[in-house]
Amino acid sequence: MKKFRGAKGMIIIIVLFLLIVGYYFYLTNVKKTNEEQIELSEAQEIILTDFTRSYPPSPKEVVKFYLETTKCLYNEKLSEEDVVAIGIKMQEIYDRELVLNKVQEEYLKDLKSEIAAFQEGNCSIINYSISKSTDVDYFSEDGYHFARLYGTFYLRVDKSMKSLEQVFILREDEEKHWKIYGWKPVEGQEETENE
Repeated sequence: MKKFRGAKGMIIIIVLFLLIVGYYFYLTNVKKTNEEQIELSEAQEIILTDFTRSYPPSPKEVVKFYLETTKCLYNEKLSEEDVVAIGIKMQEIYDRELVLNKVQEEYLKDLKSEIAAFQEGNCSIINYSISKSTDVDYFSEDGYHFARLYGTFYLRVDKSMKSLEQVFILREDEEKHWKIYGWKPVEGQEETENE
């Protein structure tokens, strides 16, 4: 009888142990599944980008971030808070002189009105392209290092397709980060009225 009770007790302990271990793995997997299901929108990903930990390593990557962010800003229906947060995030890739060129309130007001005009004009950014890394023109002037490259937006305006090619000038700052110093449409190019 004692052997039977000892065996019965051992079986109960093993079953309880297996239940506890099984329940632990169940809870662990449920938590992982819930974490995996959280997907960030493109706007949220932009806003959460941490340039203090991972700044774009080249002029091309800085302009790529600008083009992707602009596409998101102009194409998506964003809340005013998201537009402001993204506008402020974009200033992190701008040269200090460019940022100081406008008071932040004026910059954000202009950004919102440009986005509204673009969207009201039945325009959308279909895609973009950027210069190859080998086509980036590096030069020095007044003790600063600069880079020049091109980016092109492909636009749908009503039912027609247009392209807008822009030349970007970037300047290297004290931390060796490339910052957008300015940009303008390439000369001789037809522009749409809502740019």
